[in-house]
Amino acid sequence: MASISLRNVVKRYGHGAKANPVIHGVNAEIADGEFVVIVGPSGCGKSTLLRMVAGLEEISGGEIAIADRVVNQVEPADRDIAMVFQNYALYPHMSVFENMAYGLKIRKLPPEQIRARVDKAAGILELGHLLERRPRELSGGQRQRVAMGRAIVRDPQVFLFDEPLSNLDAKLRVQTRLEIQKLHRELGVTSLFVTHDQVEAMTLAQRIVVMNAGRMEQFGTPEEVYGRPATTFVASFIGSPAMNLLKGRAEADAAGARFVIGDVALPLPHPAPRTGDLILGLRPEHALPHDGQAVAADAADIASWPLRVEMVEMLGAERLVYGRLGDAAFTLRIDGTDTPPRPGDVVLLKAPAERLHWFDAATGQRVD
Repeated sequence: MASISLRNVVKRYGHGAKANPVIHGVNAEIADGEFVVIVGPSGCGKSTLLRMVAGLEEISGGEIAIADRVVNQVEPADRDIAMVFQNYALYPHMSVFENMAYGLKIRKLPPEQIRARVDKAAGILELGHLLERRPRELSGGQRQRVAMGRAIVRDPQVFLFDEPLSNLDAKLRVQTRLEIQKLHRELGVTSLFVTHDQVEAMTLAQRIVVMNAGRMEQFGTPEEVYGRPATTFVASFIGSPAMNLLKGRAEADAAGARFVIGDVALPLPHPAPRTGDLILGLRPEHALPHDGQAVAADAADIASWPLRVEMVEMLGAERLVYGRLGDAAFTLRIDGTDTPPRPGDVVLLKAPAERLHWFDAATGQRVD
Protein backbone atom coordinates (compact mmCIF):
# COMPACT_ATOMS: atom_id res chain seq x y z
CA MET A 1 0.00 0.00 0.00
CA ALA A 2 1.06 3.60 -0.49
CA SER A 3 0.18 7.25 -0.05
CA ILE A 4 -0.42 9.52 -3.06
CA SER A 5 0.79 13.12 -3.23
CA LEU A 6 -0.45 15.62 -5.81
CA ARG A 7 1.72 18.75 -5.69
CA ASN A 8 0.58 21.67 -7.81
CA VAL A 9 -0.36 19.31 -10.64
CA VAL A 10 -1.03 21.09 -13.95
CA LYS A 11 -2.17 19.77 -17.31
CA ARG A 12 -2.12 21.69 -20.59
CA TYR A 13 -2.85 20.50 -24.12
CA GLY A 14 -0.72 22.17 -26.73
CA HIS A 15 2.23 24.54 -26.35
CA GLY A 16 2.96 28.24 -26.17
CA ALA A 17 0.28 30.86 -26.50
CA LYS A 18 -2.23 28.34 -27.89
CA ALA A 19 -1.87 25.93 -24.94
CA ASN A 20 -5.22 24.91 -23.42
CA PRO A 21 -4.99 24.48 -19.63
CA VAL A 22 -7.36 21.83 -18.25
CA ILE A 23 -5.97 21.13 -14.74
CA HIS A 24 -4.99 24.16 -12.68
CA GLY A 25 -2.58 23.40 -9.84
CA VAL A 26 -4.24 20.59 -7.87
CA ASN A 27 -2.77 19.84 -4.44
CA ALA A 28 -3.86 16.85 -2.34
CA GLU A 29 -2.31 14.40 0.13
CA ILE A 30 -4.00 10.98 0.13
CA ALA A 31 -3.07 8.79 3.08
CA ASP A 32 -1.96 5.17 2.91
CA GLY A 33 -5.05 2.97 2.74
CA GLU A 34 -7.47 5.84 2.19
CA PHE A 35 -10.45 5.70 -0.20
CA VAL A 36 -10.77 9.06 -1.98
CA VAL A 37 -13.44 9.91 -4.55
CA ILE A 38 -12.90 12.59 -7.21
CA VAL A 39 -16.31 13.98 -8.18
CA GLY A 40 -17.46 16.68 -10.54
CA PRO A 41 -19.51 17.35 -13.68
CA SER A 42 -18.52 16.11 -17.12
CA GLY A 43 -15.49 17.91 -18.49
CA CYS A 44 -14.20 19.12 -15.11
CA GLY A 45 -10.89 17.22 -15.42
CA LYS A 46 -11.46 14.40 -12.93
CA SER A 47 -10.63 11.54 -15.33
CA THR A 48 -7.65 13.49 -16.69
CA LEU A 49 -6.32 13.82 -13.14
CA LEU A 50 -6.77 10.08 -12.56
CA ARG A 51 -5.04 9.23 -15.84
CA MET A 52 -2.08 11.39 -14.83
CA VAL A 53 -1.77 9.40 -11.60
CA ALA A 54 -1.89 6.22 -13.72
CA GLY A 55 0.73 7.53 -16.14
CA LEU A 56 -1.64 7.43 -19.11
CA GLU A 57 -1.42 11.23 -19.45
CA GLU A 58 1.76 13.28 -19.15
CA ILE A 59 1.67 16.07 -16.60
CA SER A 60 2.58 19.61 -17.68
CA GLY A 61 3.71 20.82 -14.28
CA GLY A 62 4.00 19.83 -10.64
CA GLU A 63 4.69 16.42 -9.13
CA ILE A 64 2.84 13.16 -8.52
CA ALA A 65 4.32 10.84 -5.90
CA ILE A 66 3.23 7.30 -5.01
CA ALA A 67 4.71 5.87 -1.81
CA ASP A 68 7.00 8.93 -1.58
CA ARG A 69 8.46 8.19 -5.04
CA VAL A 70 7.97 10.88 -7.69
CA VAL A 71 6.49 9.09 -10.71
CA ASN A 72 6.31 11.91 -13.27
CA GLN A 73 8.65 10.04 -15.63
CA VAL A 74 7.79 6.48 -14.51
CA GLU A 75 6.02 4.21 -17.00
CA PRO A 76 2.48 3.06 -16.05
CA ALA A 77 3.60 -0.57 -15.76
CA ASP A 78 6.22 0.43 -13.18
CA ARG A 79 3.95 2.48 -10.92
CA ASP A 80 2.47 -0.57 -9.13
CA ILE A 81 -1.12 0.52 -9.72
CA ALA A 82 -4.17 -1.32 -11.02
CA MET A 83 -6.96 0.42 -12.93
CA VAL A 84 -10.63 -0.49 -13.35
CA PHE A 85 -12.28 1.15 -16.36
CA GLN A 86 -15.86 2.07 -17.20
CA ASN A 87 -16.07 -0.35 -20.14
CA TYR A 88 -14.71 -3.46 -18.32
CA ALA A 89 -12.09 -4.08 -21.09
CA LEU A 90 -12.40 -7.89 -20.88
CA TYR A 91 -11.05 -10.24 -23.56
CA PRO A 92 -14.20 -11.79 -25.11
CA HIS A 93 -12.47 -15.04 -26.17
CA MET A 94 -11.08 -15.76 -22.70
CA SER A 95 -12.82 -17.27 -19.70
CA VAL A 96 -13.23 -15.35 -16.45
CA PHE A 97 -10.24 -17.20 -15.01
CA GLU A 98 -8.10 -16.42 -18.05
CA ASN A 99 -9.09 -12.73 -17.98
CA MET A 100 -8.16 -12.45 -14.31
CA ALA A 101 -4.94 -14.41 -14.74
CA TYR A 102 -3.70 -12.79 -17.95
CA GLY A 103 -1.66 -10.01 -16.36
CA LEU A 104 0.01 -12.48 -14.00
CA LYS A 105 0.93 -14.78 -16.91
CA ILE A 106 2.55 -11.83 -18.69
CA ARG A 107 4.64 -11.27 -15.55
CA LYS A 108 5.58 -15.00 -15.71
CA LEU A 109 4.36 -15.90 -12.24
CA PRO A 110 4.28 -19.65 -11.43
CA PRO A 111 0.95 -21.35 -12.32
CA GLU A 112 0.26 -22.36 -8.72
CA GLN A 113 0.68 -18.75 -7.57
CA ILE A 114 -1.61 -17.53 -10.35
CA ARG A 115 -4.24 -20.07 -9.36
CA ALA A 116 -4.01 -19.06 -5.69
CA ARG A 117 -4.37 -15.35 -6.43
CA VAL A 118 -7.29 -15.82 -8.84
CA ASP A 119 -9.09 -18.15 -6.43
CA LYS A 120 -8.64 -15.68 -3.58
CA ALA A 121 -9.98 -12.76 -5.65
CA ALA A 122 -12.85 -14.88 -6.97
CA GLY A 123 -13.77 -15.79 -3.40
CA ILE A 124 -13.81 -12.14 -2.31
CA LEU A 125 -16.01 -11.14 -5.28
CA GLU A 126 -18.19 -14.30 -5.29
CA LEU A 127 -17.04 -15.27 -8.77
CA GLY A 128 -15.89 -18.82 -7.99
CA HIS A 129 -18.78 -20.46 -9.86
CA LEU A 130 -18.22 -18.27 -12.94
CA LEU A 131 -14.52 -18.87 -13.61
CA GLU A 132 -15.11 -20.99 -16.73
CA ARG A 133 -17.63 -18.68 -18.37
CA ARG A 134 -16.93 -16.19 -21.16
CA PRO A 135 -17.77 -12.47 -20.71
CA ARG A 136 -20.75 -12.73 -23.06
CA GLU A 137 -22.34 -15.16 -20.58
CA LEU A 138 -22.17 -12.66 -17.72
CA SER A 139 -24.38 -9.78 -16.59
CA GLY A 140 -23.04 -6.23 -16.50
CA GLY A 141 -22.51 -6.42 -12.74
CA GLN A 142 -20.62 -9.73 -13.05
CA ARG A 143 -18.38 -8.30 -15.78
CA GLN A 144 -17.53 -5.33 -13.57
CA ARG A 145 -16.63 -7.72 -10.74
CA VAL A 146 -14.35 -9.62 -13.11
CA ALA A 147 -12.66 -6.33 -14.02
CA MET A 148 -12.18 -5.62 -10.31
CA GLY A 149 -10.89 -9.16 -9.78
CA ARG A 150 -8.31 -8.67 -12.51
CA ALA A 151 -7.08 -5.60 -10.61
CA ILE A 152 -7.07 -7.37 -7.23
CA VAL A 153 -4.88 -10.29 -8.36
CA ARG A 154 -2.09 -7.87 -9.23
CA ASP A 155 -1.81 -6.99 -5.50
CA PRO A 156 -1.01 -3.32 -6.33
CA GLN A 157 -0.13 -0.42 -4.06
CA VAL A 158 -2.96 1.69 -5.49
CA PHE A 159 -6.37 1.03 -7.07
CA LEU A 160 -7.66 3.54 -9.64
CA PHE A 161 -11.36 3.41 -10.60
CA ASP A 162 -12.49 5.42 -13.64
CA GLU A 163 -16.31 5.67 -13.41
CA PRO A 164 -16.64 1.88 -13.12
CA LEU A 165 -20.38 1.91 -12.32
CA SER A 166 -21.60 4.19 -15.13
CA ASN A 167 -22.75 1.32 -17.38
CA LEU A 168 -24.81 -0.38 -14.67
CA ASP A 169 -28.50 0.14 -13.91
CA ALA A 170 -29.54 1.78 -10.64
CA LYS A 171 -30.01 -1.45 -8.66
CA LEU A 172 -26.69 -2.93 -9.82
CA ARG A 173 -24.90 0.33 -8.99
CA VAL A 174 -26.10 0.09 -5.38
CA GLN A 175 -25.02 -3.56 -5.13
CA THR A 176 -21.62 -2.89 -6.68
CA ARG A 177 -21.04 0.11 -4.39
CA LEU A 178 -21.52 -2.22 -1.43
CA GLU A 179 -19.08 -4.71 -2.94
CA ILE A 180 -16.47 -1.98 -3.46
CA GLN A 181 -16.89 -0.85 0.16
CA LYS A 182 -16.44 -4.41 1.43
CA LEU A 183 -13.46 -4.86 -0.88
CA HIS A 184 -11.74 -1.79 0.53
CA ARG A 185 -12.41 -2.84 4.12
CA GLU A 186 -10.90 -6.26 3.44
CA LEU A 187 -7.87 -5.20 1.37
CA GLY A 188 -7.21 -1.71 2.74
CA VAL A 189 -5.51 -0.61 -0.50
CA THR A 190 -5.19 3.11 -1.25
CA SER A 191 -7.91 3.91 -3.80
CA LEU A 192 -8.84 6.79 -6.11
CA PHE A 193 -12.36 6.59 -7.54
CA VAL A 194 -13.70 8.96 -10.22
CA THR A 195 -17.41 9.59 -10.67
CA HIS A 196 -19.84 12.31 -11.75
CA ASP A 197 -22.47 10.89 -9.36
CA GLN A 198 -22.46 12.76 -6.04
CA VAL A 199 -24.44 9.93 -4.38
CA GLU A 200 -21.61 7.50 -5.23
CA ALA A 201 -19.13 10.01 -3.87
CA MET A 202 -20.98 10.50 -0.58
CA THR A 203 -21.57 6.79 0.04
CA LEU A 204 -18.13 5.47 -0.93
CA ALA A 205 -15.60 8.10 0.08
CA GLN A 206 -13.61 8.58 3.21
CA ARG A 207 -12.70 11.94 1.68
CA ILE A 208 -13.97 13.70 -1.45
CA VAL A 209 -12.19 15.88 -4.00
CA VAL A 210 -14.78 18.16 -5.64
CA MET A 211 -13.55 19.33 -9.07
CA ASN A 212 -14.90 22.21 -11.15
CA ALA A 213 -13.40 23.40 -14.45
CA GLY A 214 -10.01 21.85 -13.67
CA ARG A 215 -9.78 23.26 -10.15
CA MET A 216 -10.18 21.56 -6.80
CA GLU A 217 -13.06 23.35 -5.07
CA GLN A 218 -12.90 21.37 -1.80
CA PHE A 219 -11.17 18.33 -0.29
CA GLY A 220 -12.78 16.91 2.81
CA THR A 221 -14.89 14.18 4.39
CA PRO A 222 -18.45 13.67 3.10
CA GLU A 223 -19.69 15.30 6.32
CA GLU A 224 -17.48 18.36 5.80
CA VAL A 225 -18.34 18.75 2.12
CA TYR A 226 -22.07 18.40 2.79
CA GLY A 227 -22.22 20.30 6.08
CA ARG A 228 -19.76 23.13 5.35
CA PRO A 229 -19.42 23.57 1.57
CA ALA A 230 -16.47 25.81 0.70
CA THR A 231 -18.13 27.42 -2.33
CA THR A 232 -21.51 27.86 -3.95
CA PHE A 233 -20.46 25.30 -6.56
CA VAL A 234 -19.91 22.62 -3.90
CA ALA A 235 -23.15 23.63 -2.16
CA SER A 236 -25.14 23.21 -5.38
CA PHE A 237 -23.36 20.08 -6.63
CA ILE A 238 -23.31 18.00 -3.42
CA GLY A 239 -26.76 17.10 -2.17
CA SER A 240 -29.95 16.08 -3.94
CA PRO A 241 -31.96 18.20 -4.29
CA ALA A 242 -29.35 20.94 -4.29
CA MET A 243 -28.95 23.54 -1.57
CA ASN A 244 -31.16 26.60 -2.00
CA LEU A 245 -28.92 29.58 -2.85
CA LEU A 246 -30.60 32.96 -2.44
CA LYS A 247 -28.95 36.12 -3.75
CA GLY A 248 -29.69 39.26 -1.76
CA ARG A 249 -28.50 41.88 0.66
CA ALA A 250 -27.84 41.37 4.36
CA GLU A 251 -28.91 44.20 6.64
CA ALA A 252 -28.86 44.80 10.38
CA ASP A 253 -30.02 47.71 12.55
CA ALA A 254 -31.90 48.39 15.76
CA ALA A 255 -35.01 46.78 14.25
CA GLY A 256 -33.16 43.46 13.79
CA ALA A 257 -31.33 41.45 11.14
CA ARG A 258 -32.81 40.60 7.75
CA PHE A 259 -31.94 39.36 4.28
CA VAL A 260 -33.52 41.35 1.47
CA ILE A 261 -34.43 39.62 -1.81
CA GLY A 262 -35.95 42.15 -4.18
CA ASP A 263 -38.92 43.66 -2.30
CA VAL A 264 -39.10 40.92 0.35
CA ALA A 265 -37.19 41.11 3.64
CA LEU A 266 -36.60 37.72 5.31
CA PRO A 267 -35.98 38.04 9.07
CA LEU A 268 -32.76 36.45 10.31
CA PRO A 269 -32.33 34.79 13.72
CA HIS A 270 -28.85 36.34 13.94
CA PRO A 271 -27.06 38.97 11.83
CA ALA A 272 -25.20 37.68 8.77
CA PRO A 273 -21.37 37.53 9.03
CA ARG A 274 -21.34 40.93 7.32
CA THR A 275 -23.77 43.30 5.70
CA GLY A 276 -24.04 43.90 1.98
CA ASP A 277 -24.43 41.61 -1.02
CA LEU A 278 -24.28 37.93 -0.03
CA ILE A 279 -25.66 34.53 -1.02
CA LEU A 280 -27.64 32.71 1.65
CA GLY A 281 -27.73 28.91 1.51
CA LEU A 282 -30.24 26.56 3.15
CA ARG A 283 -30.72 22.87 2.34
CA PRO A 284 -34.28 21.74 1.47
CA GLU A 285 -34.44 19.37 4.47
CA HIS A 286 -33.28 22.05 6.93
CA ALA A 287 -36.20 24.43 6.33
CA LEU A 288 -39.10 23.35 8.54
CA PRO A 289 -42.75 24.34 8.00
CA HIS A 290 -44.77 25.57 10.99
CA ASP A 291 -48.33 26.73 11.62
CA GLY A 292 -47.70 30.41 12.37
CA GLN A 293 -47.99 30.10 16.14
CA ALA A 294 -45.08 31.10 18.38
CA VAL A 295 -42.20 29.09 17.00
CA ALA A 296 -40.89 27.78 20.34
CA ALA A 297 -38.92 28.79 23.38
CA ASP A 298 -35.87 29.03 21.11
CA ALA A 299 -37.62 31.48 18.74
CA ALA A 300 -34.66 33.82 18.94
CA ASP A 301 -32.62 31.27 17.01
CA ILE A 302 -35.20 30.68 14.28
CA ALA A 303 -36.43 32.90 11.45
CA SER A 304 -39.89 32.56 9.89
CA TRP A 305 -40.14 32.91 6.10
CA PRO A 306 -43.26 32.83 3.84
CA LEU A 307 -42.96 30.33 0.97
CA ARG A 308 -45.55 30.65 -1.81
CA VAL A 309 -46.09 27.13 -3.18
CA GLU A 310 -45.99 26.52 -6.94
CA MET A 311 -45.75 22.72 -7.24
CA VAL A 312 -45.49 19.58 -5.09
CA GLU A 313 -43.65 16.45 -6.23
CA MET A 314 -44.33 13.05 -4.60
CA LEU A 315 -41.24 10.82 -4.31
CA GLY A 316 -42.52 8.03 -2.08
CA ALA A 317 -40.91 8.50 1.34
CA GLU A 318 -40.67 12.27 0.82
CA ARG A 319 -42.21 15.16 -1.05
CA LEU A 320 -40.49 18.12 -2.67
CA VAL A 321 -42.34 21.41 -2.42
CA TYR A 322 -41.30 24.02 -5.01
CA GLY A 323 -42.13 27.65 -4.44
CA ARG A 324 -40.80 31.18 -4.08
CA LEU A 325 -39.49 33.41 -1.34
CA GLY A 326 -40.10 36.77 -2.96
CA ASP A 327 -38.58 36.45 -6.43
CA ALA A 328 -36.23 33.60 -5.46
CA ALA A 329 -36.97 29.95 -6.24
CA PHE A 330 -36.91 27.69 -3.17
CA THR A 331 -37.24 23.91 -2.66
CA LEU A 332 -38.56 22.40 0.57
CA ARG A 333 -38.31 18.70 1.46
CA ILE A 334 -41.05 17.26 3.70
CA ASP A 335 -41.98 13.77 4.84
CA GLY A 336 -44.08 11.75 2.43
CA THR A 337 -46.69 11.15 5.14
CA ASP A 338 -47.20 14.88 5.83
CA THR A 339 -50.27 16.60 4.42
CA PRO A 340 -48.92 18.43 1.36
CA PRO A 341 -49.66 22.09 0.69
CA ARG A 342 -51.46 23.07 -2.51
CA PRO A 343 -50.21 25.36 -5.26
CA GLY A 344 -50.96 28.94 -4.22
CA ASP A 345 -50.70 28.22 -0.49
CA VAL A 346 -48.27 30.20 1.65
CA VAL A 347 -46.23 27.99 3.99
CA LEU A 348 -44.32 29.58 6.86
CA LEU A 349 -40.82 28.13 7.18
CA LYS A 350 -38.56 27.95 10.20
CA ALA A 351 -34.94 28.68 9.27
CA PRO A 352 -32.65 27.61 12.15
CA ALA A 353 -29.59 29.83 12.55
CA GLU A 354 -27.14 26.90 12.65
CA ARG A 355 -28.41 25.67 9.26
CA LEU A 356 -27.76 28.91 7.36
CA HIS A 357 -24.73 29.11 5.05
CA TRP A 358 -23.23 32.37 3.77
CA PHE A 359 -21.21 32.95 0.60
CA ASP A 360 -19.57 35.95 -1.03
CA ALA A 361 -21.80 37.18 -3.86
CA ALA A 362 -18.83 37.96 -6.14
CA THR A 363 -16.51 34.99 -5.58
CA GLY A 364 -18.89 32.28 -4.34
CA GLN A 365 -16.48 31.53 -1.45
CA ARG A 366 -17.84 30.61 1.96
CA VAL A 367 -18.09 33.46 4.49
CA ASP A 368 -17.88 32.59 8.19
